[in-house]
Amino acid sequence: MLNRHAVLAKIQDALAEVSDFDAACEKVVTLLHDMLPTYTGVYIYMLDGDTLVLTHFVGRPTEHTRIPIDRGICGAAVREAATVIVDDVRRDPRYIACSLETQSEIVVPIFKNGQVIGEIDVDSDALAAFTLEDREMLEKVAAWMAEKWRPPPR
Repeated sequence: MLNRHAVLAKIQDALAEVSDFDAACEKVVTLLHDMLPTYTGVYIYMLDGDTLVLTHFVGRPTEHTRIPIDRGICGAAVREAATVIVDDVRRDPRYIACSLETQSEIVVPIFKNGQVIGEIDVDSDALAAFTLEDREMLEKVAAWMAEKWRPPPR
């Protein structure tokens, strides 16, 4: 299994090659999913008012393309403005089931100027799949992604 430093290096190199947020999202979901076998679904949600909107993903499709921030683990990460790790989704009443195979989840907010603008949501079919190393890696990736983000024109 690849160590997280190798994954970070590959993502950093890939992000250096793109100039826009959309392309950054595509690179991130693809590399995370392809390089880390325990990451069975990688999703990017962006905040639109009080709703998270799925913009990019690799892995299992989800019917949850719009999630109000008052629901789910994804909503909790926005409300708390903090990374949320759930070792066993079946034991967390906030969990909104996407797949029967999913056992654990990590949701990492993407911050711009101190405000949550979106998040990286990763599912795994293994219990307690996400470590402190995963958290630190994904928080770094989220910070790099925020550098590429520009607010939509009004």
